[in-house]
Amino acid sequence: ALLLLSPVQSVNVDNCFKRTLTGVSAEVFSSEGRTVTVSCNYSVQAQNLQWYRQDPGSAPQFLLLITDTSEPTVVRATPPNPRLTAALDKERNRVNLEISSAAVSDSAVYYCALQPTVTGNSKTLYKNLWSKQNTPQHPLEGATHC
Repeated sequence: ALLLLSPVQSVNVDNCFKRTLTGVSAEVFSSEGRTVTVSCNYSVQAQNLQWYRQDPGSAPQFLLLITDTSEPTVVRATPPNPRLTAALDKERNRVNLEISSAAVSDSAVYYCALQPTVTGNSKTLYKNLWSKQNTPQHPLEGATHC
């Protein structure tokens, strides 16, 4: 079985300060049981970098964050998923999400953020990133807020 992981292609998270996150690959495919890495490049140092996942028709779910410090710390969601970990590549300004023992159920849209992202209880607080054909859509591209 094949696994599809789709990180957000490019998000301008803060146009005032030109901070951006860019997905390294539009799609990542893997066989079940392998370790899969999804990556984002970031343009500025942040206090922490966060990973979220969105399933079709659902709100984004916080997975974990990693602090961008001299000794990075990973903070996982509650309950934590032991198959997920994050790592920083400071030389390349890249944050990686690693999923061990990948399963078909890991197929989703994954995205990273420089700061907490509101998902809330209201349908108006999140955008469904999937089209009716189950193709990831990326409405956050070029989004600006100051």
